[in-house]
Amino acid sequence: MKKYIFNLILISLLSVSLQVQAIDYELPDMNGQMQSLDQYKGKWLIVNYWATWCSTCIKELPDLISLYNDNKDKDITVVGINFESITLKKLKNFVEKASIPFDVLHSEPVKDTPLGPVPALPTTYIINPDGKVVAGEIGIVTKKNIEHYIAQKKEVIRGKQPINISHSDE
Repeated sequence: MKKYIFNLILISLLSVSLQVQAIDYELPDMNGQMQSLDQYKGKWLIVNYWATWCSTCIKELPDLISLYNDNKDKDITVVGINFESITLKKLKNFVEKASIPFDVLHSEPVKDTPLGPVPALPTTYIINPDGKVVAGEIGIVTKKNIEHYIAQKKEVIRGKQPINISHSDE
């Protein structure tokens, strides 16, 4: 299996959520202070719903950390939304132990969020610099695929042909 279609899942995004505004979505951070996703407007925002008990979430964490570290001073940032019933103390301990450098907010599990549904974990949404949800993914995302997707969107915005979404792992 050498060819993949850009992790088909990233393109088979949660179309229901496309073009939803991410403003006015506030959740508490790990100190209990309310934070709004609107504060990230102007950057590509990767919002990742996850839980400490979710092995798939833990598996994708190194890619999200790398994505954040490599782009935090550029035009991409990451926010994790812990999506489980957990105490803030346990959440803080987990975040510290996992060395998660990006902002982590907390939400009790709900059927639908202002960004769209979260039918399984992990679920990731991509919000463009204008604050609109442009993509969603159920399952693992990778740094490479997120960066590729954003590069493709930037090419479309610039009026150029989108780049090929297929690639091969060699």
